[in-house]
Amino acid sequence: MKKLLTLAAGIVLASSMAHAAGQHAGGHDNSDGHHEEMAVGEPGEAGKVSRNVDVVMRETDDGEMIFEPNSLEVRQDETIRFRVRNKGELEHEFVLDDHDGVMEHKAVMERMPEMEHDDPNSVRLDPGKRGEVIWKFTNSGTFEFACLIPGHYDSGMKGDLTVEAKN
Repeated sequence: MKKLLTLAAGIVLASSMAHAAGQHAGGHDNSDGHHEEMAVGEPGEAGKVSRNVDVVMRETDDGEMIFEPNSLEVRQDETIRFRVRNKGELEHEFVLDDHDGVMEHKAVMERMPEMEHDDPNSVRLDPGKRGEVIWKFTNSGTFEFACLIPGHYDSGMKGDLTVEAKN
């Protein structure tokens, strides 16, 4: 019985430590391991990419944090490969979502700044690194891309994303 209680206490402790460290892998998976569709769309397939879009993340000399470009237009049902490059001196991330999703993620990041996540709608990059997000835009509307590392969004690191309805 004592061994069983010790084992249970160890599991609880390990679980709480993982939660405190901010692990958040695959947060948009459903119960069968497949990614669920978000308002902004769903993970795309590399073989179905319609076009590549280059995005640079960096800081300016006056302290702003920016994306270049800071607005994007895509078409509904288009699959885009975002080729993201961090040309800044700080770590940055590129996250696609609707405004409510961005604000919710931003609030979580402010509570747990060291949170690590592996969501298909985002990439987090150290200075000088490159990464990509492949995304299929299944819904038309107005969305956002943002860096949600605490303080970055408020320093200007956000952009507008318009998905035009298919004809």
